[in-house]
Amino acid sequence: MTLRAALLSMVLFGCFLFAWQLLSASGQTEAPVGMDPELAALLGPQAKGESAFPAPAEVFGELKRHVTDPFYDAGPNDKGIGIQLAYSIMRVLVGFGLAALVAIPLGFVIGMSPLLFKALDPFIQLLKPISPLAWMPLALYTIQDSMTSAIFVIFICSLWPMLINTAFGVGAVRTEYVNVAKTLELGPWRTALSVILPAAAPTILTGMRISIGIAWLVIVAAEMLVGGTGIGYFVWNEWNNLSITNVIAAILFIGVIGMVLDLIVAFFQQRVSYAD
Repeated sequence: MTLRAALLSMVLFGCFLFAWQLLSASGQTEAPVGMDPELAALLGPQAKGESAFPAPAEVFGELKRHVTDPFYDAGPNDKGIGIQLAYSIMRVLVGFGLAALVAIPLGFVIGMSPLLFKALDPFIQLLKPISPLAWMPLALYTIQDSMTSAIFVIFICSLWPMLINTAFGVGAVRTEYVNVAKTLELGPWRTALSVILPAAAPTILTGMRISIGIAWLVIVAAEMLVGGTGIGYFVWNEWNNLSITNVIAAILFIGVIGMVLDLIVAFFQQRVSYAD
């Protein structure tokens, strides 16, 4: 079954590349005879008889260039893709880690107290739907530092899935488990750590998996707003340079890193589920 799935994936990927090549070829135009080279450069690729949409070979060539020299630094607006990704990953991990330090203990307390859950639920439901990027102007105004503001936005967007899933997982622990802990005369802390936490761990890690995916989505948009460094800034800067090839290459890198982050959390989620 795995082999058949792999073969189907390869066929679908081949079809995708074929459609991509047709799309780039369909945009090919004839260069106007006698056009001034400077004017052609201003008008873009189509004025020079080139496709406005890069072919797969162009993008893969750009990917190879980025992979072979990912950490070059030629100034503020010209850094390697490895440096840009490192800044973005660092911001995501810091914001995600801070959110976990707040959301998991708080969600634990909320899940164990129905009264506290009902009291805080209106506030959670009010703040949860707010777009993380809506907090960016307020963060920039109060913090006055673009990197810290981006981390704050990641913190906000990572907080709610972990908080809600932790509270739900703790609240859904079977009462039989808690009753057995009481029968064995376990203290509150030992009951929480030895009984409730292992039972709620799969749900908590599900919230963490959702949060890391949202955080990686948001950091790209946040870096487009604040500029400076990061893969989001790289995409926006390449768009300003009309380098669609680099934009597509960056999109592929974003997808790969997002998949890796998800697989890391999924690995721990599976380990916890098997142990349970």
